[in-house]
Amino acid sequence: MKLMDALELKRLKDLESYSVLDTLPEQDYDEITSIASALCGTPISLVSLIDEKRQWFKSNHGLEVRETPREHALCAHATQNKEEVLIVHDSRKDERFKSNPLVTGDPYVIFYAGVPLVTPQGHALGTLCVIDNQPKELTNAQISALRGLANQVINLLELRKSRRLLEELNQSRDRLISIIGHDLRG
Repeated sequence: MKLMDALELKRLKDLESYSVLDTLPEQDYDEITSIASALCGTPISLVSLIDEKRQWFKSNHGLEVRETPREHALCAHATQNKEEVLIVHDSRKDERFKSNPLVTGDPYVIFYAGVPLVTPQGHALGTLCVIDNQPKELTNAQISALRGLANQVINLLELRKSRRLLEELNQSRDRLISIIGHDLRG
């Protein structure tokens, strides 16, 4: 159990390093979820990130809510196996999900396919997922395309982190220049 706790702490620290939770919607992420929904013919697609207590949606195409409790998150199950796309054709027939409030009530998650968002450090932060309120099948080509879109989400997150680090370096450089310039004049 302690090993799992240590792994989860590392995963949460990795998630925190992206400074993305509770940020405003961004067009790049929204375009990815829009493409995913169109590609798979589903009314809902999400970029879902799992923190300690909730799944929070960086992008929520076709869904009004911005988060749900972690214990109800199908995405939390999808992150358990970082290598596999979790596909649930009919959640009403799946023992893991059939009594889940997100299945039995709004938004009636019947079909679910989630691709883990795996960082270069090997942590699954959440998923890019598509959802329908009726049973569905995806083709191999659709699954492959979802994987590609999930990779683009990770690329956006990495770019976000790089920009933030560059800003911090520039601020440090400016402070150092200010200190050195002050010392040379004094």
